[in-house]
Amino acid sequence: MSRIGVLALQGDVREHVNILESLDADALEVKKPDELLEIDALILPGGESTTIAKMAVRFGLIEPIRSVIDEGLPVYGTCAGMILLASTISDSDQPVIGALDVVVRRNAYGRQNESFEAPLDVEGLDSPFPGVFIRAPWVEKVGADVEVLAAIDDHPVMVRQGRTLATSFHPELTDDGRIHEMLLELI
Repeated sequence: MSRIGVLALQGDVREHVNILESLDADALEVKKPDELLEIDALILPGGESTTIAKMAVRFGLIEPIRSVIDEGLPVYGTCAGMILLASTISDSDQPVIGALDVVVRRNAYGRQNESFEAPLDVEGLDSPFPGVFIRAPWVEKVGADVEVLAAIDDHPVMVRQGRTLATSFHPELTDDGRIHEMLLELI
């Protein structure tokens, strides 16, 4: 059984754990660098990217996360997690992990009251995925090695680079485990 870590500093931790358990994966809430050595993949959840970044710096997690990703650990970031994985944030100077060659704009779809749901055609899935967008980022620019797996109005909202997967939407807030299964397939 695969053991998937969920960065548990702030955000949608419990929701990711619930989806993983529904897929018969073992979930571990990661709060310390040494816990990164106990997992087969890592999820960076949605939440407040600034808060998660500050806490990750405070707890000494940025470099260890960067290191395990560089060593091949599969990683998946949702919303704030996508922002943390980006190489560049166009509208902030917050710390990033930089594992994904993309430029991301935070809150690109607007404020909380402009949140929305939309069916997404995702490469590799045979039917639309229910995208839940809450103060969501979008990708403004992708590097040469980045695959765009889903987009809305020409803005990428799901990307993959090697064993790094990211979405600007929140699959953990649905009952659909197909995106999490894509992470499990990267192990």
